[in-house]
Amino acid sequence: MNTSKNEALPPPLTWLPDAEHYCVAYSGGVDSHVLLHLMTVAARARDARLDAVHVDHGLQLSSGDWAVHCRDVCEELGVPLTVLRVDAAPRPGESPEAAARHARYRALAGWLPAAAVLLTAQHRDDQAETLLLQLFRGAGPRGLASMPAETALGGGRLARPLLDVGRAAVLDYARRQRLRWIEDPSNADTRYDRNLLRRQLLPAIRQRWPGIDTVLARAASLQADQAELAAALGALDCQQCGIAGQPAQLDVEALGRLGRARQRNLLRHWIGANRLPLPAMAVLDRILDSVLPARADARPRVHWPGAEVRRFRGRLYLMPPLPPLPDVRFTWNLQQPLVLPAGLGRLEAVAVSGGGLRLPCGASLEVGFRRGGESLRPAGRGARHALKKLFQEWQVPDWERARVPLLFCDGALAGVAGYCVAEAFAAGAGEPGVEIRWRKSATDA
Repeated sequence: MNTSKNEALPPPLTWLPDAEHYCVAYSGGVDSHVLLHLMTVAARARDARLDAVHVDHGLQLSSGDWAVHCRDVCEELGVPLTVLRVDAAPRPGESPEAAARHARYRALAGWLPAAAVLLTAQHRDDQAETLLLQLFRGAGPRGLASMPAETALGGGRLARPLLDVGRAAVLDYARRQRLRWIEDPSNADTRYDRNLLRRQLLPAIRQRWPGIDTVLARAASLQADQAELAAALGALDCQQCGIAGQPAQLDVEALGRLGRARQRNLLRHWIGANRLPLPAMAVLDRILDSVLPARADARPRVHWPGAEVRRFRGRLYLMPPLPPLPDVRFTWNLQQPLVLPAGLGRLEAVAVSGGGLRLPCGASLEVGFRRGGESLRPAGRGARHALKKLFQEWQVPDWERARVPLLFCDGALAGVAGYCVAEAFAAGAGEPGVEIRWRKSATDA
């Protein structure tokens, strides 16, 4: 073991975050049983509510028996227990460990009561293992910071109060209190990276460096500091290079004035702030090497699973992958809003006077999308123009042009939603008209 035999668990009230409602994530194993046992005393001392939650991943034939064991223990301790059942099957390319972890935390985040604190039992040895696994994967400071002591989760918080305690102290407490716990047979399977590290690699390392777990925990703490500094700098640079009111856009010229490391850091912060998947460093380098210096008339695009970056007229645009559009027109009677495909929002028709579309009584519109070759004469303009030229004039990014709703009446192009009405269909002064409003998102006023 990596801890001295004299190490003991600190009194619970010294590490327990303030709350009126605590929930212990109880797997049935020794670590979470010790935490639950400690919390039955601590919660009473705080006059706080205490619950337990067990996540059944369904990965073991005996997982149902584990849930029964957890219920029995919680009944003995007088702690209410909730059992959550999840589908932890891995997706293509995802490890079983990662799939189970993601499924578990999604379920816990959805279940956790508002303002409650979920307590999990990871300890110092777990932190050391996590740091090494992240290091082997080539992670940066954010990954090497490993598990934070406290973070937001769902409508409440997640806390790991035993991160400064070694596994030996946890086992010593469990034995002295004669606790009963479950041994997960999969923990002995060294096909899983963490088990290989725990059972074969770390024991050899500890023989040479007995205090390695404490050292690695300190290293994780230092990396957490670096990650916090990088995030603060990324936020500052994002303000300097961002476009007011457009969080998914960056000014290329301003970004180009930063050094390479700050450019990468800014891109990571920008992508994360927009809640899109972070790419590998090689992808960030492709953005910097192929998108930033591209010619003004080029159409550069770098994509990775779940996101893509494009450039248009001196700006970088970040977005999820664009879904395909149907090659059909939709008939719209104007009485109800028309929900557009591919997440493009909705169209609404508002009666106005002296503006908008002039439609024959009872006429309906057809709504479609660009196929190429369209043209019209915008109201108030003296000549007909190709729609391509109008989009260039309106500075519509090229990838958005095929996604702008077009309005047709009797087969003729009557208007471009959000941009113009054709002269032949424009209501004159005092005439009744219909204004077509394009709500691109739920937040559009």
